Amino acid sequence: MTEAPARHESTGSLRRTYLAVREIAIVAVLAIALSLVVKTWLAQAFYIPSGSMEDTLSVGDRVIVNKLVPGAVPLQRGDIVVFEDPGNWLPPTTPADHGPLLNALERGLEFVGLMPSSAEDHLIKRVIGLPGDHVKCCTTDGKLQVNGVAIEEPYVKPGDVPSSMSFDITVPAGRIWVMGDHRSNSEDSRFHDPDGNGRGGSVPVADVTGRAFVIVWPFGHAEWLGRAVDTFSGVPQPTTAP
Repeated sequence: MTEAPARHESTGSLRRTYLAVREIAIVAVLAIALSLVVKTWLAQAFYIPSGSMEDTLSVGDRVIVNKLVPGAVPLQRGDIVVFEDPGNWLPPTTPADHGPLLNALERGLEFVGLMPSSAEDHLIKRVIGLPGDHVKCCTTDGKLQVNGVAIEEPYVKPGDVPSSMSFDITVPAGRIWVMGDHRSNSEDSRFHDPDGNGRGGSVPVADVTGRAFVIVWPFGHAEWLGRAVDTFSGVPQPTTAP
């Protein structure tokens, strides 16, 4: 007579444990599914592996990229964009080996968007010219010109000049001209344009993953990333179609 309640209590405990585990599993699956949806269509995290965007972005910063740009939201001059390597801009790299289990876990978390992408095949730069823009370096006082207007660039790393390389290009249709904020440490569009016509150095808009709009880590460096509206506010639209 005294054993029946004990069996009943044990059964109830097992049932409560089962329901709790099932609830946790459902929440985990929903969280992973939501993260995958967000990463695929809305936003993605990347970490910064180099100093080419200093002092705006530092090595090790984590940024969130708005993937609605350049689809639902058009690109603007001054945007900081993440894009796929358009063709041998990056040197060959060997991914760090943390062992089969940890490697698989990292790939899985990165795939669903719960871990920042390593950016091993992506770059991050600032948009200086849109399709059809005439971008030139430099004026007699060392400034870039976009569509005939000299621009002030407060985001360029202190001590750097706007460009130590001269160029005079028109951005082809469907492409953008990009440069790093640390101009003396950024192999950007300027370094990949052997013909000097903008075709080789420009990046296809189709290769743009999205616009970086916020630094989320480390907390001491967290801030919103603006679109440098004031820098390009006086730049007219190109006079001829790209």
